[in-house]
Amino acid sequence: MGAAFLMANSSIGPGFLTQTTVFTQQLLTSFGFVILVSVLLDIGAQLNTWRVLTISEMRAQDLANQLLPGLGFFLTAIVVLGGFAFNIGNIAGCGLGMNVLFGWSFEKGAMISCGIALVLFWVKETGKMLDGFTKILGTLKIGLTLFIAWAAHPPLVKALEHTILPEHISYVAIITIVGGTVGGYITFSGAHRLLDAGIKGKDSIKEVNRSAISGIIISTIMRFILFLAVVGVAMHHPVLDANNPAGSVFQLAAGDFGYRIFGVVLWSAAISSVVGAAYTSVSFFKTFHSSFQKNERWWISIFIILSTVIFVSIGKPKQLLLFAGAVNGFILPVALGIILIAATRKTLMKNYQHPVWMQVSGWLVVAVMGGMSVLALLHYQF
Repeated sequence: MGAAFLMANSSIGPGFLTQTTVFTQQLLTSFGFVILVSVLLDIGAQLNTWRVLTISEMRAQDLANQLLPGLGFFLTAIVVLGGFAFNIGNIAGCGLGMNVLFGWSFEKGAMISCGIALVLFWVKETGKMLDGFTKILGTLKIGLTLFIAWAAHPPLVKALEHTILPEHISYVAIITIVGGTVGGYITFSGAHRLLDAGIKGKDSIKEVNRSAISGIIISTIMRFILFLAVVGVAMHHPVLDANNPAGSVFQLAAGDFGYRIFGVVLWSAAISSVVGAAYTSVSFFKTFHSSFQKNERWWISIFIILSTVIFVSIGKPKQLLLFAGAVNGFILPVALGIILIAATRKTLMKNYQHPVWMQVSGWLVVAVMGGMSVLALLHYQF
C-alpha cells in the first residue's frame, strides 16, 4: 500500500490539479473522456512496468543497461530530466499552497516547503517515512476534494454520458494529463519502492498486482472527484482566475472556507509529489556507483534544493505545471517501450513468460502516446 500511495500521490500532484482545471474549463463534461483514456493508458503502463521490474528484480535503468549497454544511462537521463521538470512544478505548487494558507509570497512558501521536505528525509528512515506520509496525505486530499465536489453540485448524468461519448476531444489535454499522471518518473515510482522493500520475484506477482491496481484505483478516484468539482463550478462560472484556476474552483464552490481547503489540498499534493519525485529520480542513478547509494539522502537533498532555486528564479507556477506534464508525456512511450522489449528477453526475466495481453496493452500505450506526443508537440504552446 505504501508503493500504491506513492504512485497515486505522484500522479495527483499540483500539476494534475492545475491541468484538470484548465482543460475542464475548456472541455467541460467532455474532460471525463480525457480522464477515462488516461486511466486506460495508466493500466497498460503501470501493470507492465511493475510486473517486469519486480520479476526481473532490477530497477529500470539496470534492466535497460542489461538489454543494451548504455541504454540505462539514456533512460536515466530522460527520466531524471522529466522528474526535475516535474519537481520544479511541485515546488511551485508548494509555493501556491502556502500563499493561499498564509498569504506568503510564492517564493517564501516554496523555500519553507523545501526545508520541510529536507527534514522529512533526514529525520526518519526513508522507506517508512514515504509509506506513512503518502498514505496520510493521499487520504486527506481525497476527503477534502470530495467535500468540494459535493458543494459544487456537478451534472453527474451529463458528466457520465460525455465520459463515454465526448462532445469534444483534445489531444493536447490527453497527452498533458497522461504525462502528468503516469509519465516520466511516475511510471517507476511504485515499482522502485517495492524493489527497495524487497518485494520481488515470481512469488510476489500477486502482491505486485494488488499494489499496482490499488495505486491506479486510488489515483482514479481522486481524478474523477476533482473533475466533478471543477465541472460543477465551471458550468456556472465559465471564467476562472487565470493565475490560480484551481483555487478559484474551490473558492466558488465553498467560499473562503473552500479556498482554505484548496490551500491544504494543493500543499499536500505538492509536498508529497516533491518527496516522490526526488526519491524516484535519485533511485535511477543510485545503482550506478556505491557512492550514490551511500549518499542517497544528500543526492535527494540536492535534487530538491536545485528545483527550489530554479522555481524561485523563474516563477510562472501555472505555466511550469502545464509544461511539466507535457514533457513527461513525451518520455512515457520511450521508457515503456524499453521495458516491453526487456520483457521478451527470458534471460533477463528469469524464464518468466510475460502475458500476451499485457504486452499488447503496453505497446498500444506506446503507439497512442507516441502519436499523440507528436500531435501535441505541433500544437502545444508554453
